[in-house]
Amino acid sequence: MSKIAIIGAGLVGATTAYAFMLGGTVQEIVLIDKVQEKARGEAMDLSHGASFVSPVNVYAGDYADCRDADIILITAGAAQVAGQSRLELVETNSRIIKEIVSNILEYNTDAILIVVTNPVDIMAYIAWKMSDFPFARVIGSGTVLDTSRFRHLLSEHCGIDPRNIHAYVIGEHGDSEVPLWSTVNIAGISMDRFCQNCTRACSEQGKEQIRNKVRRAAYEIIASKGATYYAIALALRRITESILRNEHSILTVSTLIRGVYGINDLYLSLPCVLGRKGVEDVIPFELDAEEKEQFLRSAKIVKDCIPADLTRKPVELL
Repeated sequence: MSKIAIIGAGLVGATTAYAFMLGGTVQEIVLIDKVQEKARGEAMDLSHGASFVSPVNVYAGDYADCRDADIILITAGAAQVAGQSRLELVETNSRIIKEIVSNILEYNTDAILIVVTNPVDIMAYIAWKMSDFPFARVIGSGTVLDTSRFRHLLSEHCGIDPRNIHAYVIGEHGDSEVPLWSTVNIAGISMDRFCQNCTRACSEQGKEQIRNKVRRAAYEIIASKGATYYAIALALRRITESILRNEHSILTVSTLIRGVYGINDLYLSLPCVLGRKGVEDVIPFELDAEEKEQFLRSAKIVKDCIPADLTRKPVELL
């Protein structure tokens, strides 16, 4: 049996529960929200579809129901609005994350925490500091969604199934994120070599357009319909599946950086091996000079936004 607790029954939280139901990912889902009626209504609506999916118990609860959860997802927090960057949410959402983690710790100190609240790198870092968990068990959703967006846009450009494209976005889940063009490959063939035989235009200008589309995707969706939730819900299901099934899949979650290009004591996204213990390894990547510069810039932007009241603590080994 596997149980998931979702803190926050808004659009992202409820849609994630729905994605879990469709995937048959878990047997028990509890929705927790400060507005209890909201969680109750979402749980009732979801549970009415039980006859169409694999057996699953969906219900509304409170923090005491986190007691035996294998994974706790934190989706609660102020949402990004049109024209607002994720980093502008730091002050408001840091207070919310601290309160949520404090409540969780009353009932569960063994679960894996997956933080979704934006800005996710900073919120995951705060959750790690507050929880005193091994960092492997405090994970930010990171650039898993950005990586999927990158692969989707490459798929459209190249006319290739995105499942046959390996490409990653690292760094901040935000405006300074870094699409790794140097490591893109299609069925094992480097992007540069693939482009030599491609009938489509593969120019630097085209690459820059794709970069901008990846970075601006959330802004465009929020401007169009107010929020993003479908794709992030699927990303969270994928992260959760890799952990619960001990898949050792490689996903670009946000994790504690320890000595990568001189960066320490900071949460950023890198390709990570995910298994039953959480983050089990970080894949070392060789960046070209431009990507390294962009990654270091991304790290500085995130570090400069971390609240000053967070004290440094020793970093434990995996």
